[in-house]
Amino acid sequence: MATGAAAVVVAAGAGLGLWAGGGDGGGGGGGEPAGSARRTSAGEPVRRAPGTPEPSPTHPLSSAPRTIPAVGAHTPARGPGWRPERGHRVVVGDPDLADEGRLIAGELGMTYGGQNGEVRAGDVRLALGDDEGADPEAYTMTVRGGRVTITAADDAGVFYGTRTLKQAVRAGGSAPEGVVRDDPAKPQRGFMLDIARKHFDAGWIEDRVRELGDLKFNQLGLHFSDDQGFRIESGTHPEVVSKDHLTKAQVRRIVELAESRHITVVPEIDSPGHLGAVIAAHPDLQLRDAQGVAASGAVDISDPDAAGIVDDLLNEYADLFPGAPWHLGGDEYRALTASDPEASYPQLAAAAREAYGADGTVADLATGWLNDRAETVRAQRKTPRAWNDGFYRDASVAADERIQVAYWTGKEIGARQPAEYLSAGRQVINYNDEFLYYVLGEPQTFVYPTGQRIYEQWNPRVLRGTEAVPARYDGQILGGTFAVWCDLAGAQTQQQVAEGIRMPLRATVQKLWDPGEPPLDWPEFKALADRLG
Repeated sequence: MATGAAAVVVAAGAGLGLWAGGGDGGGGGGGEPAGSARRTSAGEPVRRAPGTPEPSPTHPLSSAPRTIPAVGAHTPARGPGWRPERGHRVVVGDPDLADEGRLIAGELGMTYGGQNGEVRAGDVRLALGDDEGADPEAYTMTVRGGRVTITAADDAGVFYGTRTLKQAVRAGGSAPEGVVRDDPAKPQRGFMLDIARKHFDAGWIEDRVRELGDLKFNQLGLHFSDDQGFRIESGTHPEVVSKDHLTKAQVRRIVELAESRHITVVPEIDSPGHLGAVIAAHPDLQLRDAQGVAASGAVDISDPDAAGIVDDLLNEYADLFPGAPWHLGGDEYRALTASDPEASYPQLAAAAREAYGADGTVADLATGWLNDRAETVRAQRKTPRAWNDGFYRDASVAADERIQVAYWTGKEIGARQPAEYLSAGRQVINYNDEFLYYVLGEPQTFVYPTGQRIYEQWNPRVLRGTEAVPARYDGQILGGTFAVWCDLAGAQTQQQVAEGIRMPLRATVQKLWDPGEPPLDWPEFKALADRLG
């Protein structure tokens, strides 16, 4: 795992054989006296492939490529590096890498040579290794003898290697000689977009997918149902869909583009709160208190029809979003903000006692709702997650332990520290609203997060506020997600949102790829981001 600043591994001494032909493991020692034979560590003469230039001892040792996120380790070497030129090709060692090969070839103005065992001078070769059990997102990039080889156990790792190559060329004009070995610290690196409160054009979302791919994010969350709107076409319940919405064909294109960048789209239909758009079409499902006052956005979870319509929608979109993660929401259910939920909502109290016995509570009933929705999506082979304030401290019914915790706040009634979830063995995803929430219009106490603050003060263990949880919990923190919420939808245009999140996204992924001290200070990091575009 990449757990510290980008490491530069300098080969000590000469004659280490790192320029020997073949393999992917070499940088260069260089520096032999004029006329001396270059030899491997076993004492054998180095044999160069025909057409391979002799590395000049006058070349200084290379530096690590400048990329966002920074590479984990780079073994420097002496040599001119590699730059794309007319006639250079991208070839692949496996047909499964055709998409990655075509993409990087087009980006660098090269020819795609397909699956080809012959490697020429100037070629970029993409290959899959046979290292069973290796991190599928790890890769090795070797620049040697006028060629580039990118290898990984999985096509995701190869793709990330091509992102490093693309950025290296863009930042410095060439990929530096030597070997990059790189892998992410966290398996989930996400960006979430609230398209329910504000409609975003499909083309704008596709642009973000391309941006996320180049930055090595691997999840895109779409929060598409809330009080203000329901934004994806529905066949089972067309009556709930807002006028401005994405068609299923548009969503499929977004999903396909995301898959080509090794990004999983994570849908969210929040319930049992935040269902105002559904309630607008089905007012009979709205929760009302003992005086008949409606609870904004909340459905009556004692009514089987409420569960029926939500399950219809969850099942309908299962095939549209083929990835495993599924966000169930679960937060801010109005009944549980009352000082005495059982007295305020007697129908919920009665349903709780019927389901869970004489001591059943509204919190038990809400937990049962969450568990039932989790079961619905698990039947579709999905992995459920829910907001941390959908897990109730005082409920006698426990939330299913397989539901991942999306930890965003410590401001709810009965708030618990992140360590309580972690000590119970739960997996957690960091959505810390102190650093990772970009809320349009800055309502309540929210302010637009800055890339610099994330870069200098946040890491994945900082789940709530500014304090990190103990290091022993690091393995349970799956990663983090930077979120755009559109509470005041008109406060910014799409273009302003894209510009506002530009540096925060880059800072976030740097700390998810490597949570340690970054190799660049903030002005250097920002200058690099500007250079990379």
